[in-house]
Amino acid sequence: VQLQAFGGGVVQAGGFLRLSCAAPGRTGNMGWFRQAPGKEREFVASIAWSGGLTSYADSVKGRFTISRDNAANTLYLQMNNLKPEDTAVYYCAAGGREYYASTYPYWGQGTQVTVSS
Repeated sequence: VQLQAFGGGVVQAGGFLRLSCAAPGRTGNMGWFRQAPGKEREFVASIAWSGGLTSYADSVKGRFTISRDNAANTLYLQMNNLKPEDTAVYYCAAGGREYYASTYPYWGQGTQVTVSS
């Protein structure tokens, strides 16, 4: 399964971005993770195949929304009210379990999100 994430960019604090991840095939649970410079990769959000079960990191709850369109083979992450601490490379992942990064066998190449203050 080859994943491709895109949609990152530079935005001012308080702004928004929508990330997309092309995910062909039946990918099961999917998630977004991020890694800031000098920090470990961290969980952002996950969604079940059906789209009915989602999970979020506390730091993004109420600001980010994960969704998927299985017919279009695409995963999304709507990011609102962005903060400078959201600056990171964002990765999409497939086939794993909720926030356990080590359980995801498939990863996209990452897309840079930079939030200026």
